[in-house]
Amino acid sequence: MIPRAPRSAAALIHDLVAAAAAWCVAYWLRFNLDIPALFITSMLHNMLWIVPMQGALFLGFGLYRGIWRYASVSDIKRIVLAAAVATMALSMILLILTIPNVPRSVLLLDPLLLVMIMGGSRLAYRGWKEHSLELSATEARPVLVLGAGDAAADLLKNLSRSREWRVVGLLDDNVAKLGRQINGVTVLGKLDRLDIEAKRLGVGQAIIAMPGANHTARRRALQLCADAGVRAMTVPSFDDIVSGKVTVSQIRNIELDDLLGRDPVRLDASGLTGWLSGQTVAVTGAGGSIGSELARQLERFAPARLVLIEANEFALYRMVEDFATRSGHAKTEIIPVIADTRNEARLDQVFAQFRPSVLFHAAAYKHVPLMETLNAWEAVQNNVGGTLQTARAAIRAGIAKFVLISTDKAVNPTNVMGATKRVAELVCRSLTGNEPAYETVHGTTTRFITVRFGNVLGSTGSVIPKFREQIARGGPVTVTHPEITRYFMSIPEAAQLVLQAGLMGTGGEIFVLDMGEPVKIADLARDMIRLSGFSEQDIRIEFSGLRPGEKLYEELLADDELTMPTPHPKLRIAKATDGLSTEGLAQLLAWVGGPLPPDDATVRAELMRYLPEYKPA
Repeated sequence: MIPRAPRSAAALIHDLVAAAAAWCVAYWLRFNLDIPALFITSMLHNMLWIVPMQGALFLGFGLYRGIWRYASVSDIKRIVLAAAVATMALSMILLILTIPNVPRSVLLLDPLLLVMIMGGSRLAYRGWKEHSLELSATEARPVLVLGAGDAAADLLKNLSRSREWRVVGLLDDNVAKLGRQINGVTVLGKLDRLDIEAKRLGVGQAIIAMPGANHTARRRALQLCADAGVRAMTVPSFDDIVSGKVTVSQIRNIELDDLLGRDPVRLDASGLTGWLSGQTVAVTGAGGSIGSELARQLERFAPARLVLIEANEFALYRMVEDFATRSGHAKTEIIPVIADTRNEARLDQVFAQFRPSVLFHAAAYKHVPLMETLNAWEAVQNNVGGTLQTARAAIRAGIAKFVLISTDKAVNPTNVMGATKRVAELVCRSLTGNEPAYETVHGTTTRFITVRFGNVLGSTGSVIPKFREQIARGGPVTVTHPEITRYFMSIPEAAQLVLQAGLMGTGGEIFVLDMGEPVKIADLARDMIRLSGFSEQDIRIEFSGLRPGEKLYEELLADDELTMPTPHPKLRIAKATDGLSTEGLAQLLAWVGGPLPPDDATVRAELMRYLPEYKPA
């Protein structure tokens, strides 16, 4: 098909002229720059049908879909292939029709000249355009790139066409690369020369192009940027680049996730699709940080319906609006339900109407100091009573799997929040089994699975939003204790591992997520200050003392617990103590449904009856 775009048509005319020129020059070279008259006639006569034939082949090989400004090796390959096919076709025609006065050497010279002219003109045009871009980019901001690997090479190739950035040097700790060049940019030295090179070259920005580096290397790079007084940016993670979600050139500011050193989660996508696709799945606490991300992750596996159960009207409204703007929402019916997990009759109604096969129970009160003072009974009602009522409703509705979201604060708890979540774990473990009382309407037993993990970045009650607000106000940033540490992971990672645990669980397990290394909250505060472009001289850190119920160190396993590995590297199973007895479960139900205790001390004392390991701080 003849190209209609003016530039494509001009390119075709150029190539037809190139084909004619290559044919004539091939004769000229064959006869040592002096073509006999007989062969001139043959050359011109044959050119009248050879050039159109070559033009048709150029069209057939799609040489005019590309843009000369971005000509690359793939374009040259197409030219070579088109020239080779044209030569073979020409040879066959000449052989069959026995056309005279066409020297065989011309058939060898013609495709070589054709590739040189067509390919050379494209590359020359690209070089000219890029040179003009370089001239126009002299006002672009100079930037140093930390790292000289594959990611840096891709970044340089993309930034070479940028009018915003001008890469003036590379830094890398690999001494074998020092003095070498990538895309014309020199490796100036090791990373610790950033301060010197930034001052010498007048650089105010640095791009950390080490997507596969561990968190220690990324933290060091960030510290070097802070010491040099340059703004640090980074390229997307290696996992995002490989998955095709983003490209290397999409540089961005460094986030806390980049410093955690978390490896990407490998999900059993086929297993999750087989488990969830076409099913009805329910999520309690669907408007919270974990519940909402669970719902988003669940949608990837095409359930027929997502029942979003939430007591907070505004949080549920935001979820509905969020799903309305998502591209895949049409595949899954979103069912928003206002309900309190303590309302057993309401849960029975919802489960009977929509018949979910899987339930993720994320509804909980999670803020330790708030639950510790004045609100202890509400924590019991919601975290224990809500779990118990939801679990009983799930059993009656025949829900196949019930996945409880728990916390590291349930291990050797020192606060009401942790104690109530540990009791919720015991409730689910108590309801796991083959007792006739727990048979579902389908004749099978609801399987209860618990997933326990630490803090997630940006979740409700997390220190991260608080630190951001304090930095925005100019400080100080308040940390309770210099040595306080916590386990952290991102919300998407936690949600993905919850799904994986739900798939793997067969009933009664407490899955413990690999939370990596614990992080000092003070170090987290310092990182956030640096990421915001300040130093500790600009934003002070103050230590305010431990809050009610707060521990210096969190644990993922109780003292008497062991873990067993699973096929997934980020999931282990805790070999936990037995659940409550039938009598203990009945007493717990009576207490939770009983009258309001007179004070928080009474609530704590009663919790200790069910949970001997609970030691109030």
